[in-house]
Amino acid sequence: MAKTQLNVRVDETTAEAARRRAHQRGVSVNRYIEELVKQDAGEVGRTFVEAAADFMKQYESVFTEEFGADGAEAGPRPASAPSPAAGGGADTGNKRRKGAL
Repeated sequence: MAKTQLNVRVDETTAEAARRRAHQRGVSVNRYIEELVKQDAGEVGRTFVEAAADFMKQYESVFTEEFGADGAEAGPRPASAPSPAAGGGADTGNKRRKGAL
C-alpha cells in the first residue's frame, strides 16, 4: 500500500508520550500513530457488532418463538408478542429484558 506523509502538531507532552509508548511497543512513532488510527477506525465496526449482539440477546426469545431454534418458522405469533410491522420490534428507549415480553 502506498504511504502518504501526514504532518501533525502536538504539544511536547503528547509527543513525548507517543515516543515513550512507541518505544515500549518496539515500533516507530510513525507505526504507533498509524496503529492508533486504525484501531480507532475499527471501533465503529466493533460498536455495531456489540450493539447487534446485545439486540439479539434481548430479543432471542422472540426470534426463537417466531422462527424456532433452527431458524425455520415456528408458527403464528402469540397476541402478546410485538409485531415488527406494527412497530413493536423497535426499541423505544425502554430496555426490555429477555423473557419480559
